[in-house]
Amino acid sequence: MIIFFISSRDKTPIKIIKDELKGKMKKDQGILDSKNLPKEEQDLLERIEKKTRERNVNNVTRTNAYFEIYQKYPEIHWAFLGHMVSRNGGWNMTDLKGDFLTRLLTKKERNDFFAFIERGNWLIFQDAYPQLLLYSESIKKKKSLFYLLPYMNISTFMESIWNYFWRKSDSYVLTIALVINEQNYLEKRVIQNPIYQKGVLNTIEFKLQDVLSFNHILFPYRKNSLAGQTVHQFQSLHERILLGKRLYAVLFQSKELLNHFVQWANEHRHTGSRKDYWPHIFNNVNEGIPGIPYQLRLNACKLRWGARKIYSPDLSSAWKNVQHQEAEKGDWFSDWKIADYLSEQNETQIIGEIEDEYCKTLERLELTALAKKVITIFN
Repeated sequence: MIIFFISSRDKTPIKIIKDELKGKMKKDQGILDSKNLPKEEQDLLERIEKKTRERNVNNVTRTNAYFEIYQKYPEIHWAFLGHMVSRNGGWNMTDLKGDFLTRLLTKKERNDFFAFIERGNWLIFQDAYPQLLLYSESIKKKKSLFYLLPYMNISTFMESIWNYFWRKSDSYVLTIALVINEQNYLEKRVIQNPIYQKGVLNTIEFKLQDVLSFNHILFPYRKNSLAGQTVHQFQSLHERILLGKRLYAVLFQSKELLNHFVQWANEHRHTGSRKDYWPHIFNNVNEGIPGIPYQLRLNACKLRWGARKIYSPDLSSAWKNVQHQEAEKGDWFSDWKIADYLSEQNETQIIGEIEDEYCKTLERLELTALAKKVITIFN
């Protein structure tokens, strides 16, 4: 069993950040025009925007871009957290074209689910990656450039956080702040969006995923080993932020395990296929034979004798790249008390063991897919 204990932190850093955020709430910066900046800074913003567009093509390009940042700046813990969570986003996308969900969901439902995951993945990247690039530029120039964040439509909340990080190098505070920022950023743009509410979040199929517990965030390490957490109450902003804190603990509270996670990521470039972490069960080539009835293949996370592997395609063969509409403008930050999430709970247990639960999930999902197929045949 993998258990981490989160100890309490000094409250002074949180008070400093809160005081600064209180001051920002009294100011209304309005919409800032980068044309008022010196030419050098305008050019920098254009380069960051261009590079962000180049890497924000699909889940694979985004996921790999996060890892490149972490490899270059390991003090930016969120970049590795973002990388590992984004891998899971890719696996969820390709599941929609894999063996199980093609039997459980209609084509429209699968398209709606993909649009929901892809939009969130795209939005987070176009908000977070420019911040990471601006940090890189600040390092190169050896001075803080975070006063440029408002010109990039980044929340004023993050301007305070980055300035604090520049002074104190507190990787924990920066990571949890980015979790807070990205989940609040998604809240109105995706979670509360009527289109996704109707097409995804309020559907029986989405609730079915929670019943089946097919909502795991998996962090592979060593050979075939998995750690992670399970998502519940996805529509709750509060629960998503707490989940982000738990996921961070799973990755970073143990130096030895962190090294294993990073080594695994180094050795397994993200493709979107679940074959990346369990090639003994999944294959990115469909081994199924048309016309042959589906038979149970799994038993205790092992393939039954003679069974074909479960189809889990690469992202490139599952989905085409999407041209997104421009991100909605607006700063989510309105209450300095949001900084309370930056505090750590006292002696909170974080259990990272997930393999047994995930194995049971796969078996339940396979049985459900088979049962629905059988019902469809006899109706």
